[in-house]
Amino acid sequence: MKKTARGLALLLAAGLLAACSSGPLQTSADPVRPSQVNANETYDQGQMAREANDFLGEGAEGMANLMNKAFSEQGRPNAYIRGEEGGGAIIAGVRYGQGELVTKSGIKRKVYWQGPSLGWDFGANAGKVFILIYGLPDADMLFQRFAGVDGSAYFVGGASMNYARSGNMVVAPMRVGVGMRLGANVGYIHFTPTMSWNPF
Repeated sequence: MKKTARGLALLLAAGLLAACSSGPLQTSADPVRPSQVNANETYDQGQMAREANDFLGEGAEGMANLMNKAFSEQGRPNAYIRGEEGGGAIIAGVRYGQGELVTKSGIKRKVYWQGPSLGWDFGANAGKVFILIYGLPDADMLFQRFAGVDGSAYFVGGASMNYARSGNMVVAPMRVGVGMRLGANVGYIHFTPTMSWNPF
């Protein structure tokens, strides 16, 4: 079992390094700041709270607090995704999801995402996810890798949220669901227009 976990961790580490060296992954040492976007081109907090509650369910404890945190730290999003995902980890992990991208400009399209993680991470989970998207200039610009922002994982009342970034764009997945996955890890989310089983 230990050899299998160690082998999987080495494989994912190699994949992470290869993807980061060859893909369009962009990060910055600057702290994540609220997006400077025209208010007419973005969603307000009331709109996003209603959309999230309708999709995730009124009983999603902690979602209001996470929404408050996202808006106070990131400002107003100009797109969001409602979808489902599942994943698991034993030191090294993977995550797969699919959903619908909705932009303030009126675009709606099917999207998929996947990604590896590496670190002190154990467990499995599956459920719904509501992703706030900041600074998306064009729907096609979503299809790239977004690196996790260190220390950005928040857990409130059975719901969780973290930030991932590529250049000036930030995504904030809010998750509720079945199962448990605890730990601290590094990784990324790779959004694609078609389904892929390759986590890299």
